[in-house]
Formats: sequence, C-alpha cells, structure tokens
Amino acid sequence: MPRRQNITVFMIIAVSAFLGFIFVSSFRNQAQGTRHPDYVPSYQYQQDVNLDDGLLKGTATAPKLENATLKAELGNASWKLLHTMMAKFPDKPSADDSTALKSYIHLFARLYPCGDCAQHFQKVLEKYPPQVASRSTAAAWACHVHNVVNKRLKKKEFDCSKIGDFYDCGCAEDEADAKKGKGVQKKDTFTPLVLDEKEG
Repeated sequence: MPRRQNITVFMIIAVSAFLGFIFVSSFRNQAQGTRHPDYVPSYQYQQDVNLDDGLLKGTATAPKLENATLKAELGNASWKLLHTMMAKFPDKPSADDSTALKSYIHLFARLYPCGDCAQHFQKVLEKYPPQVASRSTAAAWACHVHNVVNKRLKKKEFDCSKIGDFYDCGCAEDEADAKKGKGVQKKDTFTPLVLDEKEG
C-alpha cells in the first residue's frame, strides 16, 4: 500500500512539472517579453490620423452630473489641466502640434464626463473655435472661453492679462536648470494675450 501512494505522489509531481515546463516555454516565443521596457508591439499605431468633424464635434453622450460638489471638483481640475496645457504649448508650434491641440480640445468637449457641461462647452467652441497659432494665443483663447463659462455660471471673470502669472508652466530646460531656477519661464516676461479673430 505505501508503494502505491509513492507512485501517486510521483505522478502528480511529474504532471505538475510537465505542465509548468509547457507554461514557461510558451513565453519563450515572445522577444524580451511584453513587460520589458524596450518591448515594442508587433502592430504599430497609424501615424496619419485624420479626424473628421463628425468625430470631433459629435454629440456629447455623458449623462448629467447631478452632484454639485463633484461637478465643481471636475470643473476646477479640468480648467487646471487645460490652462496648464496651454502654458506648455510651444511658442511656435508645428502644424501637427496645432492640429493635435485643436482636436484634443474638441474631443475633450465631446467626452467630458458631465453631459450638460459638455454640451454647453461644445456650443462655446462653435462660437469661439480654438486658437492654436502660438502659446500666447492658445492661453488667451483658453482664458477667454473660461470667462465665457464663468459668466454663464455667474462667477467672477478672470483678468486674462494675468494668466501667465496664474498658470506657471514650470518650464525648465532640464532638472539641473530647474533646481537652479534657470530656464524657468519668468512671470514678468509673459507676452500679453490678445485673441486673434482671424484664426478658427
């Protein structure tokens, strides 16, 4: 009887070892493994993405956000994100940079997780399309549309000439310069912001 138990234990160990070997060897076919820092998937993302107006300006689908506290927190965080993005936008953007930012703003409005807010912001974008010719025009545009929203919500409007002081981009050439305070955009050197009526 003890001999039969030894055979059963041996068979269980052998089958487990075989299954473990099969499992481990199945990962050998993956070059470097998918968790390796240099892993590049076999498929590549399409570089030329042409977004049509239907996709960019489609109907917002999020439900109405009833919780006033959550709505206010979401709004504050969203404006912080947009203004910081404008502060980091290049002074002389490439055509791709400008297209990317304009597309992002329209998609941001469409996918915003507060339905009534999203629909209102899409109407604001119809009247005041994103201006993305430079950092200062983008920042001025964002400040202007923020004030349009503030006016609708009966909130105090912001002095857009001070937007450079309020949203410091924290731009530094590298970490060493950032620690020394070099390369950081100075608050008193921000270009005055003017909306360009020609750009759309």
